[in-house]
Amino acid sequence: MTAKTPAPVTLTGSHVRLEPLGRHHVADLFAVAHKDEEVFRWLSWSAPQHESDVAAIVEGYLTNAGCEPFAVIAADSGRAVGITCYYDCNAREEWVEIGGTWYGRSVWRSAVNTEAKLLLLTHAFEELGMGRVMWKTDNLNERSQNAIKRLGAQYEGTFRRARRRPDGTWRDTVYFSMLAEEWPAAKQRLTERLAAG
Repeated sequence: MTAKTPAPVTLTGSHVRLEPLGRHHVADLFAVAHKDEEVFRWLSWSAPQHESDVAAIVEGYLTNAGCEPFAVIAADSGRAVGITCYYDCNAREEWVEIGGTWYGRSVWRSAVNTEAKLLLLTHAFEELGMGRVMWKTDNLNERSQNAIKRLGAQYEGTFRRARRRPDGTWRDTVYFSMLAEEWPAAKQRLTERLAAG
């Protein structure tokens, strides 16, 4: 059976709701991340100084043909606190990448990322029929690498001199993946972690 290509969908958990990203999320996203260099340190953009900068970032997600972007909505406030995406899906080969993720610092070390990834992984493996989910991150971004490992993903290797960072230096890209047969154990661990608070 061939997997399905991701389409706009809303995924709801206890702590977060993932809904299709739209221009109406710009004000919330600016409020949680403006002028915070650490949030954008390893991304392709500089920290937004003005709401129009966030609007340009959102427009970039929305016009990327290989991207299915989600606004991450905190259940307690109903406001967008970040963005995460499916990228570069290949339904025939049954793989998809999760990436383009960032959150306002106020939700770091909270249940937000764990539940967002649980929702995305559940949808990818159980509803879209994917056999493999991938992540890529900057080799210097240890926080991201550790978060990916905590999901249960396996390190696959490093693609050297993969792309230029905004500051002109060259990024090596670290690759991780999770396979469908690894998903049940990973799902149990993630569910238990969320239940434990």
